[in-house]
Amino acid sequence: MFLLLAAVVLLRGPILSGLGNALVEDDAPRQAQAAVVLGGDSNGVRILKAAQLTQAGYVPYVLVDGPKSLLGYESDTTILYAEKRGYAATLFRPILLPPNINSTRDEARYVGNYLKQQGISKILLVTSNYHAHRAAYLFRKINPSLDVVSIAASDPDFIPDAWWTYRDGRKTFLMEWLKTIAAYLGI
Repeated sequence: MFLLLAAVVLLRGPILSGLGNALVEDDAPRQAQAAVVLGGDSNGVRILKAAQLTQAGYVPYVLVDGPKSLLGYESDTTILYAEKRGYAATLFRPILLPPNINSTRDEARYVGNYLKQQGISKILLVTSNYHAHRAAYLFRKINPSLDVVSIAASDPDFIPDAWWTYRDGRKTFLMEWLKTIAAYLGI
């Protein structure tokens, strides 16, 4: 028993790091018909990562989704943020989510239908690093004919190798693992 406890204490860092990295799915970027930026980014890392992929020639444009809030659609404010950082407005196209879309599962269904209507079958799915695995899993499960390449944007709220050392990291880790488990259980 003592040896097991000692091993856990000694391996604490690598174990916690492994659990943090398990949330991240970051595929190598490759050619696709569009990048899709998921809503829910309060740091702007998702939209900037997608804009960089566009400038690198992986996709011709970025679809940006987001729900309506008090000040308008999140996608509109996210696009404005990218424009203020020097990216051309012509790179971005908003997907305006209806008010009843309030989960990644619902987002995957709605955006998947939108992509199908647009004839898009391969995307770069851009989201925060901690959200990338679950988002890609749900997009693939709900839209089996959609080729999804997961692109993880580094997020200051979650550093996979050090999440346990600061409050926002611990909160993000706990919430995302709970949501990931729920996604795999279908609840």
